[in-house]
Amino acid sequence: MIYFDNSATTPIFPQALDTYVKTSQRIMGNPSSLHDLGTQATRLLNQARNQIADQLAVSSKEIFFTSGGTEGNNWVLKGTALAKKEFGNHLIISSIEHPAVSETAEQLKQLGFEISIAPVTAEGFVDVDELKKLIRKETILVSVMAVNNEIGSMQPIEAISAILADFPKIHFHVDAVQALTKVEKTRWLTPRVDFATFSAHKFHGPRGVGFIFWREGRKLAPLMNGGGQEHGQRSGTENVAGIVAMARALRLAFEQKENKPNHVACLKNYLLEALASYEKVTIFSKEEHFAPHILCFSLKDIRGEVLVHALEEKQIYVSTTSACSSKKQAASSTLHAMNVPHSLATSAIRISLDESNTMAEVEQFLIVFHQLYQKFSKIN
Repeated sequence: MIYFDNSATTPIFPQALDTYVKTSQRIMGNPSSLHDLGTQATRLLNQARNQIADQLAVSSKEIFFTSGGTEGNNWVLKGTALAKKEFGNHLIISSIEHPAVSETAEQLKQLGFEISIAPVTAEGFVDVDELKKLIRKETILVSVMAVNNEIGSMQPIEAISAILADFPKIHFHVDAVQALTKVEKTRWLTPRVDFATFSAHKFHGPRGVGFIFWREGRKLAPLMNGGGQEHGQRSGTENVAGIVAMARALRLAFEQKENKPNHVACLKNYLLEALASYEKVTIFSKEEHFAPHILCFSLKDIRGEVLVHALEEKQIYVSTTSACSSKKQAASSTLHAMNVPHSLATSAIRISLDESNTMAEVEQFLIVFHQLYQKFSKIN
């Protein structure tokens, strides 16, 4: 099996799974309980929070646990809307955001908030000048992802941060789900970023757990009310085993990246060069200003799901751009925002790599792809 769908989800590290199992078996207490078993659980939560904060070089007071990226994105957008509605009702997102952001914004629109969509260039980068024009006195939040999940374009977070330096009251949120452990932190967690969202299963942690970075001093209303967990900001009994396993997975992911600093980029560049030689292939993920782990391309006249299933028959697993839209057989929203013709957008597939992938797997993929390319050319 060759697994090239790491942007959809990554296999859990065996060490992180071991941590999850042992924590589940040994730590039975509820962190909110006053007795020793509860204290043990609380101690583990605090250790995990400190470990994650250390990896990001932020304060542990700025780390809040969630169920993943979708909850985090919903929390920041809706929480900002609730907390700052007396100051304004206008939010700005980009045209290539993940559905967890774009659909949340749409729901806020139905509730009376105003949403502006910042366009992107033909290459898939937010047009910073156009975004700046959308800012007005009622604007309370700007949300732009760090790395696009479909084509891997690294968004100009630093340039947007520079613009928002003149608007200190506007919340700046970055969906960093595809960036953590893949792209240098300085590219997307600038001093101007107020909130960032993360999901454990994107860096070999368990599914169903994540966290947000919440810069101290910013206001955010809670979405989950009840027992007052997470300093009263996110109620609900904490997923202790998942959180502890996530902290370990994050540390291991950083160590893996340190041991193989250019490995993924080398694999992607090799694939880029090979695929570019095919006349009917259109590549959307270039080398410069794109994340090293994502490669999106189209094979002319062949729908993406056809190529995905053809590769699957050879036990090679890729996806049709976003995993969240692939089962709906929806064309890439990112490619449409880039004004890519519909026929090409519906033909797009995404390869997403990881440090565990090898050059031998890349070579095998290219052999199979060449065979399929010839087969489809004959049929056409």
